[in-house]
Amino acid sequence: MGDEPEVRDAVSAPDAEGRPRRTTRRFPLFTRDTARPEGGGRAAPGDAPAPARQWPILLVTGLVAIGLLVTALDAFRAGTLLIGAALLCGGLLRWILPGVGMLAVRSRFTDIVTYGVLGTAIVLLALMVQPNPLLEIPFLKDTLHFTVSN
Repeated sequence: MGDEPEVRDAVSAPDAEGRPRRTTRRFPLFTRDTARPEGGGRAAPGDAPAPARQWPILLVTGLVAIGLLVTALDAFRAGTLLIGAALLCGGLLRWILPGVGMLAVRSRFTDIVTYGVLGTAIVLLALMVQPNPLLEIPFLKDTLHFTVSN
């Protein structure tokens, strides 16, 4: 019993040195440590090689790299569609898999919303790019004419 810290009341907890201290709901003035995001563990067992442990981020990054290469080779629409699809794939992986390694940046909800919104925006913009857009939204065309003519 001599090694265990003495607990003063129900809301005290030991600090890094093991001394009990009163905890509050306020955020600390200085952050000394950060918590890993939910799902931020390895995507494969620890004895697997490093690329296998981080396959979700490698998949998304690889698809984005291929999309950038396709865009650089003068296929703008196909390349940007691939980039948007890669981000949507990242959101889907973050939603489905319990551990996605470095693909986890913030909380699961924030990551899914961020990947989803950015991926959807890129796909929609790629479908509306001129000439010969595959998707036409009438009020956007009116807005463009209004801003250019005035």
